[in-house]
Amino acid sequence: MKLKLSKFVLVAIVATTFFVSCSSDNSDNPNPVPPTQETKMEVNLSNSATLGSYLSDKDGRSLYFFATDANGQSSCTGGCEAAWPPFFVDNLTADKLGAGLSFSDFATITTSSSKKQLTYKGWPLYYYSPVTSGDGYGGVNTPEPAGKTTGDGVNGTWFIAKPDYSIMIVSSQLVGHDGKNYKSDYTVGDGATTYFTDAKGLTLYTFKNDNFNKNNFTSADFSNNGVWPIYETDKIVVPSILDKSKFSVITVFGKSQLTYNGWPLYYFGQDAGVRGANKGISFPSPGVWPVPVKDIPLAM
Repeated sequence: MKLKLSKFVLVAIVATTFFVSCSSDNSDNPNPVPPTQETKMEVNLSNSATLGSYLSDKDGRSLYFFATDANGQSSCTGGCEAAWPPFFVDNLTADKLGAGLSFSDFATITTSSSKKQLTYKGWPLYYYSPVTSGDGYGGVNTPEPAGKTTGDGVNGTWFIAKPDYSIMIVSSQLVGHDGKNYKSDYTVGDGATTYFTDAKGLTLYTFKNDNFNKNNFTSADFSNNGVWPIYETDKIVVPSILDKSKFSVITVFGKSQLTYNGWPLYYFGQDAGVRGANKGISFPSPGVWPVPVKDIPLAM
């Protein structure tokens, strides 16, 4: 009896060891080990060899900014919303954010279709869900798989949501300090202009009297800096559709100022830090302080 019992125990131990060994093999286990705490975060920073660091959700799906959202409100409506669904996390808290993200950079807005949407540094966040081949009755919107960034650069207005842009691209109506609407050629009229802002949607300007990488406006004592503050940064992190080599940093009386195609970049004091405001385009008259655009001619 004792011999039979010993054999039974030995068989049980071997069987248990085999079961545990197989259960720990995630390749065969239909219920793999749960992801790490970092991947459980509602918003994380992922990394791309070409795009660098960018925001993604808890499943690794990429998040995007829209160039027409300069004022901080979602402008993606109707059919746009099917291709670019708003991203939202209910009751987001600091402990649900991955390393490198600050809770103070996030907020919640309500879209025109009454949906909640999360914003980052004032930019509404979206998923990408492009139309794919359908069943013969038209295409269907299919969510972009985790780890993909195919939405970046679409139509020149959709960009991967990076945490460290120093330049953003916006498409917006120009409205001068005189209250008039202006077109891209600085004549009165309606129509969106695509131009540069800083990371928080604050409009940037160039000065027609500047020279290549030379600021001809700012006083040595910065006494006029309140009127046209220099864009003071030494970071060059730009959307992928822009040529990074066209940006540089100059020193203006001890401070760093970003330039594009040789044009020093400024803010306008009367915009008063309001996202999307571009009053400076008509001050003191239209075209003296134009907004920087992708194809601006090289400064002389």
